[in-house]
Amino acid sequence: SGKAIMHSSLLVPRRDDTLYRREFSLNFIAGGLRLRLAETDEERFAAQLLRYRVFFGEMGATPTAAAERHQMDVDKYDDIADHLIVTDIAGSDSGEYVVGTYRLIRRGPAMRCGGFYSAHEFDIAPLLRRPGEILELGRSCVDRDYRTLRVIDLLWQGVAAYISHYNVQILFGCASFPTVKPNALSLELSYLHHYCRADEAIRPVALPGRYVEMNRVSVDAIDRKQGFMAMPPLLK
Repeated sequence: SGKAIMHSSLLVPRRDDTLYRREFSLNFIAGGLRLRLAETDEERFAAQLLRYRVFFGEMGATPTAAAERHQMDVDKYDDIADHLIVTDIAGSDSGEYVVGTYRLIRRGPAMRCGGFYSAHEFDIAPLLRRPGEILELGRSCVDRDYRTLRVIDLLWQGVAAYISHYNVQILFGCASFPTVKPNALSLELSYLHHYCRADEAIRPVALPGRYVEMNRVSVDAIDRKQGFMAMPPLLK
């Protein structure tokens, strides 16, 4: 079963000695899909395998040597994060498969890890100064064969339940476009600039060397419907 995990997102049966101790858990079934937080190393590994297939196999990101060797997307934040997973419990006789995932990091665990992942890309000091719980969302992906609103809605139902339990006040995180060429994203970046900026009091700013001008098309020249439809699904 261990070999199966290294080459797919198939889950093996849970062992009691691998269960994480959690103060909050999810177990919601809709049709042939199950939503929950990963509770074993195997479940987390399956999510990391899915992330690798999507980010590196489909989107063309460049993996590290270790990531390529293990075919897993892994970083230090995975150890302190909660991993929301959607599994297919009806599509295979051989077991459950992880078909969607979202990584959730709260303030306390992030501080024990030296900060949030987003701090490598943005100055998030305005967010950190705010009182109350904040939550970083990241590493979201859905298997190619399951990219429907049904799976994305399930993930967001899980996020909503998590927010309610921990009384989260602010959500933030990094999201990706399928290219690194700003000129190819003039409409998308301009739409975000004109219509989707956070309040200035909590607005992160890209770090020097990572900043890209987003105001590339005047607001009068933007078709709002067209701009919204151009957004990647997880940015909508």
